[in-house]
Amino acid sequence: MRYSQLIAPRTSQVVEASTPEPGPGEVLVRVMASGVCASELHPWADGRPGYPHRFGHEPMGVVVEIGPEVTRVREGDRVTGLFKGAYADLCLTTEAELLPVPEGIAEENALGEPLACLVNAQRRTPVELADRVALIGLGYMGLGMLQLLKLRGPSRIVAIDVREDARAAATSLGADEVYHPSELPPEYVLTNFGDWQSDRGFDVVVEGSGTQPGLTLAGEIVRAHGVLSILGYHQGGPRQVDVGMWNWKAIDVVNAHARRHADLIESMRIGLELAASGLIDLGALVTHRYTLDEVDRAYTDLREKPPGFIKAVVRP
Repeated sequence: MRYSQLIAPRTSQVVEASTPEPGPGEVLVRVMASGVCASELHPWADGRPGYPHRFGHEPMGVVVEIGPEVTRVREGDRVTGLFKGAYADLCLTTEAELLPVPEGIAEENALGEPLACLVNAQRRTPVELADRVALIGLGYMGLGMLQLLKLRGPSRIVAIDVREDARAAATSLGADEVYHPSELPPEYVLTNFGDWQSDRGFDVVVEGSGTQPGLTLAGEIVRAHGVLSILGYHQGGPRQVDVGMWNWKAIDVVNAHARRHADLIESMRIGLELAASGLIDLGALVTHRYTLDEVDRAYTDLREKPPGFIKAVVRP
């Protein structure tokens, strides 16, 4: 088997190894696709302790061999799950980390881990019928969240991003209004005490940019007693927020992330059902594909975002 491993900052290496044999409760999966996640961008670029290190935690594949005591999957089953080290042609994992992929779902629409994170985030973010919703950050996760938010019946979704092509993608997915942050209508931005006491602003603001400017803007446009949901993965140092404004507005702040295994597996199951029903299509957001030998190029493109870039996958 072959797999990619990080051996220095921004430097990956493809190595060969013996094919592992599954033991009790273990499953050997042939990886068909694995998403390239922004959460790995900083450790790839800036270094991390413990080289070599294997990335790739958004896999979809096919079972090629099962070990003793495995009862829920069989050879030939299409699966996804929470296993790591998936920039490889084969991965050894446990049955507990896997879910079957329903028939009819394309491989790139069945990347279970980001599906789980998005569904979990939507389940934690209270959106009521006819709510006014703003979404800041229109990358893969932001555009996936847009698809889920539409299922909740908001009266309006306003999508915000610095990239023109990202805004165009949001429009195609049904956003009612799209803006560059600098071009937001003045009535949407509540930056003084008098504004904070008004009914203006958004009932729910989902911050999906993972940046300081995005977080700042989210606090400015959420209404009093509104909800600010932090979907963005914040890396690269501390963040600052105007706690006085947040206090006065009496907003609810939701950390839309999860670490409990059971929560993620259940959200993944829900996401796969939504995909099978045609209610969401994250596969349509995949724009760039790479081989095992091109992992560093994949991260470089994720960082620099060439025109049209939304989501990259590695296809061994």
